[in-house]
Amino acid sequence: MKQGNFQGALQQPIGSGFDRNSTAADVIKGIDLTGKIAIVTGGHSGLGLEITKTLSSAGARVIVAARDISKAEKNLSQVSNVELAELELTDAGSVESFADSFLASGRPLDLLFNNAGIMWVPLQRDANGHESHFATNHLGHFHLTARLWPALKKANGARVINTSSWGHHASPIVFEDPNFQSREYDPMQAYGQSKTANVLFALELDERGKRFGVRSFSAHPGLILTTDLGRSITLDTMKKLGMLDADGNPVDREYTGTKTAQQGVSTLIWCATSPQLIDIGGVYCENTDIAVLDTDYDPTENWADDTSKIKGVMPFALDADAARQLWSLSEELTQVKFDVI
Repeated sequence: MKQGNFQGALQQPIGSGFDRNSTAADVIKGIDLTGKIAIVTGGHSGLGLEITKTLSSAGARVIVAARDISKAEKNLSQVSNVELAELELTDAGSVESFADSFLASGRPLDLLFNNAGIMWVPLQRDANGHESHFATNHLGHFHLTARLWPALKKANGARVINTSSWGHHASPIVFEDPNFQSREYDPMQAYGQSKTANVLFALELDERGKRFGVRSFSAHPGLILTTDLGRSITLDTMKKLGMLDADGNPVDREYTGTKTAQQGVSTLIWCATSPQLIDIGGVYCENTDIAVLDTDYDPTENWADDTSKIKGVMPFALDADAARQLWSLSEELTQVKFDVI
């Protein structure tokens, strides 16, 4: 078994044969998922819907965890091999109920896509006072993964895929104040912190879970302007961040440029199904391959001033001490003990 990816030890492209323009259809070609069970949070809209369609087309049974069941029923009406279940990631009771129901079925869980999320929203808090990006994008998925652990272990080769983002460059985990109790709220930093958490969680989960055959990955799908995720972003903000040019047209860049949903999902599907990753885990991926380690970007600069410099994954998102500290903090904030045994 290969070494872990702490400090980015495995963080370099492996020549997957795919690139930023590859689609989910390209990646899934020739792969048979018949008999496999997958859970996709937010699998009824945006990238999640594309993930669900792709997995279903390859024969997998997909449980879509959705906050809005009526919307999910409408969006998935033409998709086969799908089950719907209600899940509100910021509600611990909802997470427990969802997990209990799945575990009661006795089925193994081959693929878990921790995909649902929010981005750049105004300051909001859950019932426990946790900042909404951190609560939704990380804590809810940490809780869910912990409760589903018996089913993941039962699969004898499960993979967990966390949807992260190049937005993680905006902030490491601020352990002194993760919920913006004593510092000024900045939605970009809040989102960035939660996306860093996705990377660190995948890193530590892989280290703890690989002896049970459970491997974990984080991935940047790309900038997808056709989903609802960016509904809180203004046109001026998208121009400032280099998402759109001065005329409002999408910018085409290798790392931070726009993609179609099918192109974005390719990296997530590759992480979940590629035989090239059988002995590799804990890595951050983008453009349908393992990403480079970004050692050139200076996090002390204003990250939003020139997003063209952004590539790959920041070293602070692969730090061993931060990964373990986040695990402990997540157990404390969710009040869920996640023993990988």
